[in-house]
Amino acid sequence: MTIQRPRLLLIDSYDSFTFNLAALCCTAIPDCSIHIIKNDQLTIDELLPLLKSFDAVIIGPGPGSPDLPEDVGVVKDIWNISERDLLPIFGVCLGFQSLVIEHGGLLKRLKVVKHGQVSQIIHNGSDIFKGMDRVTAVRYHSYHAEPLSKEIEPLAWADDGIENGSILMAGKHRTSPFWGVQYHPESVLTDDGGLHILRNFWSLAVEWSQKQGRCLSVLDPAAMEIIGPSWPNPKPSALSTSYTRTATPVSTSVYELPGANVISVCEMLGVDDHKSPFILLDSAASPGRFSIIASLLPTSIQISYYIGDVAVTLKSGNTVWHEPLAGEDVWSWISCFMQLAEARDGCPDVPFWGGLIGTLSYEVGVHSLDVPLRHNRREVNPHPDINLVYVQRCLILDTLTSKVYIQSLLPDDSTWMNDMSNKLKKLSFSSLNTKAPFNLQCAPAQVDYPDRTHYIAKIESAQGFLGSGDSYELCLTAHTHLSVPRSLSTWERYKLLRRGNPAPYSAYLRLHPSTFLSSSPERFLSYSRPPDSLCQLRPIKGTMRKGPGITRACAEEALRGSRKEVAENLMIVDLIRHDLHSVLGLNVYVHQFCEIEEYESVWQMVSVIEGHLPGGFQRNDLGWEVLRRSLPPGSMTGAPKKRSVEILQNLEDEDRSLYSGVFGYWCVGGGGDWSVAIRSCFKHELDNQDSKIENWVIGAGGAITALSDPQAEWDEMLLKLQGVLSAFGAAKPRC
Repeated sequence: MTIQRPRLLLIDSYDSFTFNLAALCCTAIPDCSIHIIKNDQLTIDELLPLLKSFDAVIIGPGPGSPDLPEDVGVVKDIWNISERDLLPIFGVCLGFQSLVIEHGGLLKRLKVVKHGQVSQIIHNGSDIFKGMDRVTAVRYHSYHAEPLSKEIEPLAWADDGIENGSILMAGKHRTSPFWGVQYHPESVLTDDGGLHILRNFWSLAVEWSQKQGRCLSVLDPAAMEIIGPSWPNPKPSALSTSYTRTATPVSTSVYELPGANVISVCEMLGVDDHKSPFILLDSAASPGRFSIIASLLPTSIQISYYIGDVAVTLKSGNTVWHEPLAGEDVWSWISCFMQLAEARDGCPDVPFWGGLIGTLSYEVGVHSLDVPLRHNRREVNPHPDINLVYVQRCLILDTLTSKVYIQSLLPDDSTWMNDMSNKLKKLSFSSLNTKAPFNLQCAPAQVDYPDRTHYIAKIESAQGFLGSGDSYELCLTAHTHLSVPRSLSTWERYKLLRRGNPAPYSAYLRLHPSTFLSSSPERFLSYSRPPDSLCQLRPIKGTMRKGPGITRACAEEALRGSRKEVAENLMIVDLIRHDLHSVLGLNVYVHQFCEIEEYESVWQMVSVIEGHLPGGFQRNDLGWEVLRRSLPPGSMTGAPKKRSVEILQNLEDEDRSLYSGVFGYWCVGGGGDWSVAIRSCFKHELDNQDSKIENWVIGAGGAITALSDPQAEWDEMLLKLQGVLSAFGAAKPRC
């Protein structure tokens, strides 16, 4: 006798927490099979024949209003199915509001919205709350539903006091097998009541189906073609395995060189030759450890790509050619490139053996969400959306052990390695100044700041979208443009930036046609080498500058004690969990939530989310796939991500380009590390090098929430500019 696995259908309303809800369902209902469809994927007539193959439907949360057909799609119709098609349904947030208003309820706006807020849930202890005591849950909503008929029976409430009064938090239909909750059971800060309520729903669903004599139909292949495979569905590598290839061995020499510093090594390697590309990923401050300096060959391959291109552009020396994508996307093309570059036998303690280093623009992530871009990329954006160089020789400086690793992927490269060793030994590290010379003078820059009135008006517009339920948080940004005399080289400019604002994820990337300087404090995604790759994301929301009397305890009180700061961090944590679950399945964990970490000049509130594939599954390109599915960084968009990005595309005046994209590496051993491009600046290398003026761009912004004060957000944006502006001798505007 074959025992049928429970089969669920989850309807996704383009939310950024959907896979968290799917994971919770899989935990609450062991061995269940769950299929996920978008709310506009099928009409109700197309969906009805499929429902007979499912035990229950879960209607997830999402942005917008249940009153708007474009926001809820088929959800509006599913609550009104005929008696012969009935099956148990459970709605969350938007899904719950839709249940209530489709059965005579009234939709109202909250006076004080609840985005990332934790509330005590008052319930009657029966039905889906049977056996439950205290419930603490996270809320993400701007609307609430008020039942006006006897069709909906209230089951739970939240008491918002003078803010909103008593708000309905859960209910059920009196005659149909429909239940729902306003809060988010899948959030990381919702207690065990989230799991328990879904277990109770499942028990009630099974009981109802047995009383009705409802039997599940087989999900035939034609239906599977429509709705796709069940989740989780970990996939093997998409890379070709049609050939046999021996991985390249990595040659490594290790030297202990106390006092070794990045600046001197870069200058030894010719960073001052500004006609040539140069790559430095610089751990300029704690908790950074390894700095990566590429020793590029004249023939090193550079890979560039603009969104919309049908080919990838490659450059080696003076030779330029194009590789057609031929039906695949650029992500798959780069994966195949890296499969050919696979290496082995490098030092396991070193994170980078060689591989790809460079930048990915913010718009790469926008495009991956199927959000329309403003313009043709080549016409308006001089910076490639993907700009990477393949590194075969590099030096790694370990600031913890004072070791320098000389590495090469080239066969029989002992001559170069010995030459590097001799040059390193000749450096008199003790006599070198690791900072930019104090007599280095910045010619004054002409700074074009965002218009204050215009920016504040956009903050207020953003808060309007938060009030209408279209987003819980919007990371609004703007560009500051600088024109500066060409009195300093870009390398000298970087040394000034490094001196004034040292950061763990600093970078000097001179990768024509772009020069990118970074003093970023935020790692986005790191992934260890296979097998058993571990993916880790470290979002930062909440920063306090160090100063006299600003201790860790002060930072704890100010940041962890702030509803606004914790809510911002929570929203991004829940969003990142969703992104990881989408690729990795169930094995996603919040390793650290809102902990205070000490950096060179600030205290930061950092969360850590980790995940890995289930046992028996391996992907050499796992980290690359997670990166693809996680862009743009959630800390730079808000949540739900797609709707937030759509709003920002209209609110912001220009493309972000390199700002709030990512930069970093993918190692030939399979690991990788990518940081968020903030506290950074970039410029285009003009063909006319004789020009006396350089034009730089600095991006800055902040997360706008319902609790934001527009003037305070403007001030925060200006504050974030200061660390980079100091490298240009620019002062804070008087406003």
